Amino acid sequence: MTRRIGLMGGSFNPAHRGHRHVALSAIRALALDELWWIVSPGNPLKPVRGMAPFAARLASARAMARRAPIRATDIEARLGTRYTADTLRAIVRRYPRDRFVWMMGADNLAQFDRWQRWRDIARTMPIAVVARPGYDGDALAAPAMGWLRRYRRPVRQARNWPEWSVPALVLLRFRPDPTSATKLRDVDPDWHVRYADPISPATTAI
Repeated sequence: MTRRIGLMGGSFNPAHRGHRHVALSAIRALALDELWWIVSPGNPLKPVRGMAPFAARLASARAMARRAPIRATDIEARLGTRYTADTLRAIVRRYPRDRFVWMMGADNLAQFDRWQRWRDIARTMPIAVVARPGYDGDALAAPAMGWLRRYRRPVRQARNWPEWSVPALVLLRFRPDPTSATKLRDVDPDWHVRYADPISPATTAI
């Protein structure tokens, strides 16, 4: 049976209730069977300083995803891919029977033109952009949006995304959650110590 799967990448440094809120809201808005959190081994656009070990970030994501149709996965680390364009192409090849939609925040759309082969991402699967307070104006005025605007679909059609030809883009708006990973790290800089135990690859595979 074909599954409708959302893909959401990130550092998850740490994963928090804001990630979960967005994921559950997207599952409803896009009528997803499940949503995968792709925990990045290392984001080329983020500084290494302050980044917790990958195992701890993955463990925090798995804990936050409990009792929900959310899977926190190390698939990017196992694939050995560095850039999102390569990761998404590999996932589509590995799971040819499933349909995928890429999710990202408006803050990422604002700098999407800096991503490696970002147009290839848009040609691989539909994109759902989640509004974020303080970033929406920059996102709509971003260079990438100048190209993507012609492919924008109305939000009332969001549940029809598996039928769309790509490129295709839909802008979603959910009730904002103020939780911030930066603020969580400021309050508890050693949060990752709680997740120090190694994670068995067998428990994280998709």
